[in-house]
Amino acid sequence: MSPDPTDSLAGQESHGSGGNPEPAHERTHPQEPPVPLPADASLIRSRFSTRSVEVDSALLGRLESTGAAVTTAPACADLGRDWWPLALHWSTHGEVPALPAAAVRPSAIEQVAEIVQACNEARVPLTVSGGRSGVCGGSVPAYGGVMLDLTDLTGIYRVDAESGTVGVLPGTMGPDLENELRGTYGLTVGHWPQSMALATVGGWIACRGAGQYSTRYGKIEDIVSGLDVVLADGHSVHTAPSSPRAAMGPDLTQLFVGSEGTLGVIVGARLRAHPVPPAERRGAWGLPSFEAGLEVSRRILRRGATPAVLRLYDPVESARTFDVDDAAVLVVLDEADEHLLEATMSIVSEEAGRAGDELPVSLADRWYANRNDVSVLGPLVQAGIVVDTIEIAASWSALPTLYENALRDLMSLDGILAASAHESHAYSDGACLYFTFAGRPPDGAGSDSGKGVASEATLAWMESFYTKAWDAVMGATLACDGAISHHHGIGLNRARYLSRALGSGFGVLATLKSALDPQGILNPGKLALPSTFGEAPWP
Repeated sequence: MSPDPTDSLAGQESHGSGGNPEPAHERTHPQEPPVPLPADASLIRSRFSTRSVEVDSALLGRLESTGAAVTTAPACADLGRDWWPLALHWSTHGEVPALPAAAVRPSAIEQVAEIVQACNEARVPLTVSGGRSGVCGGSVPAYGGVMLDLTDLTGIYRVDAESGTVGVLPGTMGPDLENELRGTYGLTVGHWPQSMALATVGGWIACRGAGQYSTRYGKIEDIVSGLDVVLADGHSVHTAPSSPRAAMGPDLTQLFVGSEGTLGVIVGARLRAHPVPPAERRGAWGLPSFEAGLEVSRRILRRGATPAVLRLYDPVESARTFDVDDAAVLVVLDEADEHLLEATMSIVSEEAGRAGDELPVSLADRWYANRNDVSVLGPLVQAGIVVDTIEIAASWSALPTLYENALRDLMSLDGILAASAHESHAYSDGACLYFTFAGRPPDGAGSDSGKGVASEATLAWMESFYTKAWDAVMGATLACDGAISHHHGIGLNRARYLSRALGSGFGVLATLKSALDPQGILNPGKLALPSTFGEAPWP
């Protein structure tokens, strides 16, 4: 039997980690996706056939006059993609989803306001870019125009150690933030996404991200306490007072968290921070079924215990990730004050031990050691295998049915090689499930003439299979009244499901977009919002 192509992805998220980061002596920079593009940028093409808006000399002059660094096509062609797994197959063809006409990299917040205002007056689409670690096409310039690269807006600008708050610029990479907070102030924000080395703070907030320690620290919407945002007309908004709680109308901070650059450009964030925990403990248990493991997780949370990591793997993933057969493996890690740690792990031991068997702690150590490894993604793409992970969230009462139906529908697809799931973030009322799927074209090759380059017919099959796999999981999720995304966001890939997921609320979102961005220039094509630049580019 050939190796399961998802072996190395089992239990991994498309993009947490925990513990102290490695000391950083130099600033962290965004990493390119693992499939290279042609070295000659003029050879890179757009996969989408949507309208591509150009940047004329007048706008180009205004952008240059701001003092920001400006790059024009084709030199900025690599900014036309992120880590969207399907788009990596297009990369083997020398294609990105869409090509920007120009890229602007400001070094000061004041420049951002001028850039946004110039694009708004010229009615040219503006797509914000950070680390481009997203996996749903959220930072793809769907209609060309200008890419606003915020990776030079970096650093911590304020720390209130007594109150536990930190102000940070949007282009700051995760390791740089944590290294300075820990090394200088003894603080952590507790946000450890698997994309830690790839993503920026602004990206975390724009996509409503989660770290693998979210059960202890919360998702980014729980961590962020205020934002500085530049609106489409160039005006700036400062949300939330410095007080910890306020009753001053709707929370404007949360309006922009998760808005994916469609309502405004995040140029500053105030985050809640905590003292670096003094102690940590780990454990692992084997449960008789995935459903039994979900019930154990629910009971742990309902008793008030909030271990930082509470991850449950179905039997398929348990076998290929931990070499444990006929069981669902529960991996637990917590970090806290000694007294809290003892209470939490006692509850975990009671509930998990009542339903299953304790396993060697080395299984938790194995998860920790490999938690950020996505090195297999590039080779899988080059082998012509379509692979992705889909995270959703639902209530405890809905999760067993959702899990069963989604896997059933995935396994019914022609070309499917594997499908599995794990629970990766858990709360008192429900949890996030992570589905992994892999498929291969019927001929088994996935490429032409052994060159690792898929034919156009093969790419068409991949796109069709990929769409059907997503339809299967999204359909099962919507049928159970679940959330179609827990933290990866919507971008392009999930856009076709959003209006059904939000129901009548989608009209409210569209009205907000019209009010804050009447020209529709901010990240058009995302969140399924109507665009003045044409039809949605995908699917």
